[in-house]
Amino acid sequence: MKDEDKDGALSDSTDAWALWRSFTSARIGLGRVGNAVPTAEALGFGLAHALARDAIHTPLDVAVLASELNAQDWPALPVKSRAPDRETYLRRPDLGRRLDADDRVRLDGMRGEGCDLAVVIGDGLSSAAVARHAVPLLAALYPLLPEDWCIAPVVIATQARVALADEVGEALGARMVAMLIGERPGLSSPDSLGVYLTWAPRVGRSDAERNCISNVRPEGQPYGAAAYRLNWLMQQASALRLTGVGLKDESDHTLPLIDRAGTPRLD
Repeated sequence: MKDEDKDGALSDSTDAWALWRSFTSARIGLGRVGNAVPTAEALGFGLAHALARDAIHTPLDVAVLASELNAQDWPALPVKSRAPDRETYLRRPDLGRRLDADDRVRLDGMRGEGCDLAVVIGDGLSSAAVARHAVPLLAALYPLLPEDWCIAPVVIATQARVALADEVGEALGARMVAMLIGERPGLSSPDSLGVYLTWAPRVGRSDAERNCISNVRPEGQPYGAAAYRLNWLMQQASALRLTGVGLKDESDHTLPLIDRAGTPRLD
């Protein structure tokens, strides 16, 4: 007979799911007590739901993020979308895709002769993802970039959707734009960062014209692997002058072994 604790959950010695759970944060083999899940699992679900809500509604600390970027020699430039607050942002995705009018004028004035790459960090649907992972990802990316590339100041965008980067890149005259943005929180990953690369950004670009790298975080795709993949895509985009469905991500064929800390392994 299987051993159960006082809450009705199986002990590790008899739980056939214990080994599988050690490899994933997904909720598998939860067990049951009568017609319900064990109390510990119900409480864990409630906590995960609360963390996901916090990730969506907690404002991004732009000043702290800008300071961290400056410490790594990335000049930062804050902007905002046309969504005036979080409630409007959630109800009107279209406003999150367009720059505030004054910020558009300001970026237009900085255009000059354009640049090779513009990086936009958008709060998206998880400020936690941006706060935790954007700077480490850029730290891993920076040494991989060609020395002769002209790179615009990093734009930090609040109340931002993915397509906001199109207008930022257009205003700055960028050949391509990379948007680092907080993804929609899951119940096991409230801090997942996504990266969207678009060649020749301009207002009206579609999602089919972008390449996406998702789940950037130590528990998902490590910084080193994501940076390597992004750089590979940028080099191919420069050669082919396109991104999206026309650019197949074949970086796995050359991806070096990278540990969970994001460090390439040469063995």
